[in-house]
Amino acid sequence: MNFTKMQGIGNDYIYINCFQEKIGNPSEIAVKLSDRHFGVGSDGIILIQPSLAADCKMDMYNADGSRGKMCGNGIRCVGKYVYERGIAKKDILTVETLSGVKTLHLDLDGGQVSAVEVNMGKPVRKASEVPVLFSKDRVLNEPVIVDGKEYRITCVSMGNPHCIVFVDDVDSIKLEKIGPLFEHYPMFPDRVNTEFVQVLGKNELKMRVWERGSGETLACGTGACAAACAAAWNQFAERQIKIHLKGGDLSIRWDGNSDEIFMKGPAKFVFDGTVEI
Repeated sequence: MNFTKMQGIGNDYIYINCFQEKIGNPSEIAVKLSDRHFGVGSDGIILIQPSLAADCKMDMYNADGSRGKMCGNGIRCVGKYVYERGIAKKDILTVETLSGVKTLHLDLDGGQVSAVEVNMGKPVRKASEVPVLFSKDRVLNEPVIVDGKEYRITCVSMGNPHCIVFVDDVDSIKLEKIGPLFEHYPMFPDRVNTEFVQVLGKNELKMRVWERGSGETLACGTGACAAACAAAWNQFAERQIKIHLKGGDLSIRWDGNSDEIFMKGPAKFVFDGTVEI
């Protein structure tokens, strides 16, 4: 099987062109190929498939084989792949995902895609739709006790569930310990992605993320969008924000008129390869 390794600010996936390849067991393949010691190594796999509703379809699987609805860094790489590999030579692309059809605007430089802005859609803040098992309609700066310590959480869905925790020093968080406890906390029936966020200013955040099914990753696009929404919702920051993640920076804009969130950042090819499956 032919594949392409790509990364968006360190969030790396194995991309498979299903216009050419046939994949029958994507969950098993994701587990096998994502292993960084015995496989290719990645945060998961993303299948680029034909679509009746858009220029292509993106189907993603996490490193543990679980299926994801959406990946912000991943979809930027899909946009670069689709354009530069000739699937759709358009600077405005549509990509079908399990959380709806997303529109991508490509920045082009000498025939190559230098950056991609994605309309990530409207944030979902209703608790039952995130989903969160909670007594109130929304989870805004609410206290929870995890591992004997109180945290204040805000919950948002960007097509997948996010729990945002604002902290004074994000680098001091023992994420390998607390991340799994949040991911499997009983109030999150579908598990949850958890963002630990430090406010650096009205237009600047620093963030680390624990992704359900993958652990700590260098970046998470939907998580960055959720963090930006939570920061503005809590009045900690403005609606135009730069977010620093371990793998690099993303620019997030939450439009006050349409309520849609726009994410802009880079996408890079790493290498092409062939693997037995």
